[in-house]
Amino acid sequence: MQAAFYERTGPAAEVLQFADLPDPQPGPGELRVRLRWSGVNPSDVKSRAGLRNPVMPFPRIVPHSDGMGVVDAVGEGVAADRIGQRVWVWNAAWGRPFGTAAQYIVLPQAQAVALPDNVADEAGACLGIPALTALHAVLMPGSDGAGVAGQRVLVAGGAGAVGHYAVQFARLLGAAQVIATTSTAEKAALARAAGADVTIDYRQADAAAQLREATQGQGVDRIIELDIAANAALDVDALRPGGDLVVYGSGATPFELPFFPLIAKNLNLRFFIVYHLAPADRQRCEAALTGWLQRGALQHNIAQRLPLAQIAEAHDAVAQGRVAGNLVVAIP
Repeated sequence: MQAAFYERTGPAAEVLQFADLPDPQPGPGELRVRLRWSGVNPSDVKSRAGLRNPVMPFPRIVPHSDGMGVVDAVGEGVAADRIGQRVWVWNAAWGRPFGTAAQYIVLPQAQAVALPDNVADEAGACLGIPALTALHAVLMPGSDGAGVAGQRVLVAGGAGAVGHYAVQFARLLGAAQVIATTSTAEKAALARAAGADVTIDYRQADAAAQLREATQGQGVDRIIELDIAANAALDVDALRPGGDLVVYGSGATPFELPFFPLIAKNLNLRFFIVYHLAPADRQRCEAALTGWLQRGALQHNIAQRLPLAQIAEAHDAVAQGRVAGNLVVAIP
């Protein structure tokens, strides 16, 4: 099979290679997917760059955790009728050396989820990290033990890969008001088209005042945050007393939080990483996604499509924030 891989961490153009590797064969409980699309996420880029750990966990890594394709072989214990099924995959490269930047991948059968027939192939490569992250952030119980129904929800980066889905999920799950922060008029339009009632440019000096005005001075019930290091001050100001700050990312480590405003407002901080979702949480998200996908209820913000041969360019585009949405790579 054709595959892209790296054997040391570093700049994309320097370390990403191409070669023909042996076709993988499924073992017991596994299936093989002939991939059509591979999703590129910031975590894939950071791992390849060595930003999380410069030490390679495996001698060779085929990157990317998200992808879409068709099941073409199954191992012992897997139903034969899965052959020919269109699927999207999750955690393909998490703790494993073989991700989706290749023509074939073998996975435990649970990590390949049926993709409804009405959904475009490339949209399937956007579900494993962006959509599941967004949905868990919206679904997880808040300080009141419930979800976002009837609440005011602020989505940071409402035009981004995760944020665009989070705006939609908050609306679908009954939020009373959905506010999105963005940085350009074009991104604001994307967020509004996804269901945001209000968009605010977070770079403006009066962003906090605009948030207070948008909520009639009451504050938001939940914030879904992509960069706690950059937005902590705005978040603390925007949350109502007892509100929930749900964090899935940070642009810097370590970062600082203002203790006294946090404690004075009885704020609740929730952190999670999508790779470590509990099985019950993941299954709940998969079921909800499948239902919405079948009904055609979701927009998929695919900002760029590139061939596998341009994987280094794809990594650089994600690393430099040049795409407002998802970037997917076509597998030959």
